[in-house]
Amino acid sequence: MLVDFKELPDNAKIWIYQSDRNFTEAELAEIEAGLTDFLKDWTAHGTDLQAGFELRYRRFIIIGLDQRVAGASGCSIDASVHFIQQLEQRYGVQLLDRMNVSFKQGEYITYKSLKDFKKMAKDRAVNAQTIVFNNLVATKGEYMEHWEVPAAESWHARFVL
Repeated sequence: MLVDFKELPDNAKIWIYQSDRNFTEAELAEIEAGLTDFLKDWTAHGTDLQAGFELRYRRFIIIGLDQRVAGASGCSIDASVHFIQQLEQRYGVQLLDRMNVSFKQGEYITYKSLKDFKKMAKDRAVNAQTIVFNNLVATKGEYMEHWEVPAAESWHARFVL
């Protein structure tokens, strides 16, 4: 069952998928429609899952699940990953590769491999104050407070301090 992302509780489970490029306006409209349809019918063992989503910066897909009613099962998680894989294929993007880093450079969002990010840190092209996206946050509350933070406040700190 689709719910408004803003209405999800702070302890809602969060999955963040970052794209290796910005989506176009047309792609965002299609992705929004696809997510709406998917989440309306998303279930775990026959029980409707109460989930919502938001699209941020034309690059991030955030799905939240209110686990108070029902939690995701292996099959429901597989279904969501399959949905994301379909988006990857349809739009020619990477969404599931967790070995990449997104961060702000001025007003732009940059996407680099972890190897390149480490090199940039070594070369001081990024530092402890660089705003990074901590896609490892697990709940909506963490997402709201600790997703977009200086590198020094994230797991990225090990490369910039």
